[in-house]
Amino acid sequence: MIVLDKPAGLLAVPGKGPDKQDCLSARAQARWPDALVVHRLDMSTSGLVVMARGLDAQRILGRAFETRQVHKRYTAVVAGALANPQHDNGWNTIALPITVDWPNRPRSIVSAELGKPSVTRWRLADTQSPTAHTDITTRVELEPVTGRTHQLRVHLLAIGHPILGDALYASPEQQAMAGRLLLHAHSLSLPHPLHGTPMSFHSPCPF
Repeated sequence: MIVLDKPAGLLAVPGKGPDKQDCLSARAQARWPDALVVHRLDMSTSGLVVMARGLDAQRILGRAFETRQVHKRYTAVVAGALANPQHDNGWNTIALPITVDWPNRPRSIVSAELGKPSVTRWRLADTQSPTAHTDITTRVELEPVTGRTHQLRVHLLAIGHPILGDALYASPEQQAMAGRLLLHAHSLSLPHPLHGTPMSFHSPCPF
C-alpha cells in the first residue's frame, strides 16, 4: 500500500473533463502503475490518503474501510466559540442523518426523512495552546465513524459551527476568514493489507 499526503486544491481522483485529469491518483499511478484508489478526500481537504498496490490489496483495504477497521482523524478550525461539555475534553458525538441535496449538488444536507445514518465524534484540539481558541474561532479534532459525502462539513454546520474557508457551507464572512478550507486529515490507522499488522500515520497540520 501507499500512504500519500494530499495538498488542498488537488483532486483525489479524476473529474469530468480534460481540465480535471491532474489528481493525486494519477500522479501516484505515474510512479506506481499498480496503485489503485481505496478512498478519497474532498478536493479542498488536505491530508492522508491510502492507495492499494494491486487488486488484492485494494479488496482487503476496501473491506477494512467497510468493517470500520480504518480510523481517521482530522483537524479543523470552525467558526464561533465551541465549548466541550465533556469532562477532561472527552469525545462528543454528532449523530445526524445525511443525504445529497439533489437540487443543490454537490451539497449534502441533514435530513431525518431521506438521510443515511451518519456519526461524527469531536473534541477540542490543542487545548493547552493559548492561541487554539478565540471568541470567534475554535480548533477541533474530528473522527468520522461513518463516511458520508461532506460529512464533517455538514455536521459542523448543523451544530452551528461551520469550518472556516468552506465555499459550500460557510457564510461569505466565514469563507473570507481563511484562504482555504481549514480541514486536514492528520491521522490514519489501519491494518496492513498483507499481514494485518496495525499501522499508524501522521501528517502535521499545515494551518
